Amino acid sequence: MSVIATPPPQANPTTSPAATELPPFDGLLIVGFGGPEGPDEVMPFLENVLRGRNVPRERMLEVAEHYYHFGGVSPLNNQVRALIAELQPELRRRGVDLPIAWGNRNWKPFLTDAVRELTERGAKRVLAVVLAAYSSYSSCRQYRENVEAARREVAANLPEGQQMPIFEKMRVYYNHPDFIASNADRVREALERFPVEERDAVHVAFTAHSIPSVMADSCNYALQLTEACRLTAETLGLPEERWKLVYQSRSGRPQDPWLEPDILDHLDALHEAGVKNLIIHPIGFLSDHMEVMYDLDEEAKHRAEEHGMRMERAATVGVHPTFVAMLAELIQERITPGSTRRAIGKYGPSHDFCPVNCCLPPGRQPAPAIGGQTA
Repeated sequence: MSVIATPPPQANPTTSPAATELPPFDGLLIVGFGGPEGPDEVMPFLENVLRGRNVPRERMLEVAEHYYHFGGVSPLNNQVRALIAELQPELRRRGVDLPIAWGNRNWKPFLTDAVRELTERGAKRVLAVVLAAYSSYSSCRQYRENVEAARREVAANLPEGQQMPIFEKMRVYYNHPDFIASNADRVREALERFPVEERDAVHVAFTAHSIPSVMADSCNYALQLTEACRLTAETLGLPEERWKLVYQSRSGRPQDPWLEPDILDHLDALHEAGVKNLIIHPIGFLSDHMEVMYDLDEEAKHRAEEHGMRMERAATVGVHPTFVAMLAELIQERITPGSTRRAIGKYGPSHDFCPVNCCLPPGRQPAPAIGGQTA
């Protein structure tokens, strides 16, 4: 059932500016992570990703080998292109005809170029559609900081008198009914690969990218993931004993605690419990990152085979029609004052304007983001 309710703990909305104080939205910014599209781009890309992070160089070189294993090409950029190609006609069908620019945090096309493109088009107010469904420093605040950094870089070179656009971030949607339905469909597709008589014994492992425990303590990442898994399992009719949220792709120093259990450890535990059939669904990812392809399709698949388990990997939501329609709905919702804001489960729709203490990294003091707004 759709509800409009109070956001989760630590996610209280700030007061958004009055509509009369702002121009109407006149542009969309698709904000992605980025990925290399050839072997020569792998190391520069990873250096961008890991700059300022306490990740040993040995780990970076190890991850580089994962990319080389797939020809040095990440699937991300092509998947964003496919998503935009599906999203544009869906928006037009809803009467939304705004120019779209696409920029990545870590690789071409970069955010600075996308912000410059929108500014040169004369945009005054832009909705940033971040391709992340959950709230954490890496998937929320850091993207807002990235957009603000790009905005400042472009502003420094503007002709005198030209104004920069305002950028506002679209809300997260981990508990939107259509996001849940899309994920449930992907799991159902994987379940149908098993013989009918075995389906009632299939275990589902929902995976998400692990983050440091100290970072998790300052955001709702684990809470939102747990809720998305619960809602998806409920939609599928899965009892609690047949699913679990686990994590993958941790990096950093071994002595630093990260969210657990790890997917490989979970596979070991399932083997000890006698589980024979398994679906892994990367619910924490919208499309196939390298971590999905290597850590699940290679490492987890190999571990399952060692244990004599049958493992099927469910697809990410990608360009599932229901997911694409949801993104269009969220865009339409934000640009149309007074729209219904749909969400299901315990917590209701997330805030539009992030509070100043939203998703802080360890040790960081609150600071405004994106054009002076906590958007």
